[in-house]
Amino acid sequence: MAEARILVDQKEFMCAVCLDPVALPCGHSYCKSCITECWDHEDQMRVYSCPQCRQTFSLRPRNTMLAEVVEKLKKAKLSADCYAGAGDVQCDVCTGRKYKAVKSCLVCLESYCQTHFEQHEEFHSRKPHKVTEATGRLQEMICQKHEKLLEVFCRTDQKCICVLCDEHKNNDTVSAAAQRTEK
Repeated sequence: MAEARILVDQKEFMCAVCLDPVALPCGHSYCKSCITECWDHEDQMRVYSCPQCRQTFSLRPRNTMLAEVVEKLKKAKLSADCYAGAGDVQCDVCTGRKYKAVKSCLVCLESYCQTHFEQHEEFHSRKPHKVTEATGRLQEMICQKHEKLLEVFCRTDQKCICVLCDEHKNNDTVSAAAQRTEK
């Protein structure tokens, strides 16, 4: 059975006063005893508020922490962070047991699991790299002569080439994407 890594920041559920967890619908967290003591002073008005942002509630909100955790687990891509098996592309960055890659970077020539892909995207956010679905054939997608992406299809020679391949300049060429669409 595949294991999954789920990154949840425990600070999201910590009371700023006593460090026990209870989360309010506004997103702020307190412990049950602290928020109960605070709201006991507001009982007469039947309006309760968050001590931090002052968002008001007509009823004392129930503890939403567990509901939020369950929602995060549902949204998590469990299959994206499982260990690579036979036939899967492995993450090139993982150390020890490798996770299954979800994307491959055609600039870095590396494949990444979901966690490392997010780090890659954050690091290259100013100038995004060209990425594709995870593939173990990265070297086949790069021109060996110019080390550029094979983005052009030479219809004359029936092969993919890069934009710098001069020997094909008088040939019948189209973008590789257009050729794939046509086929």
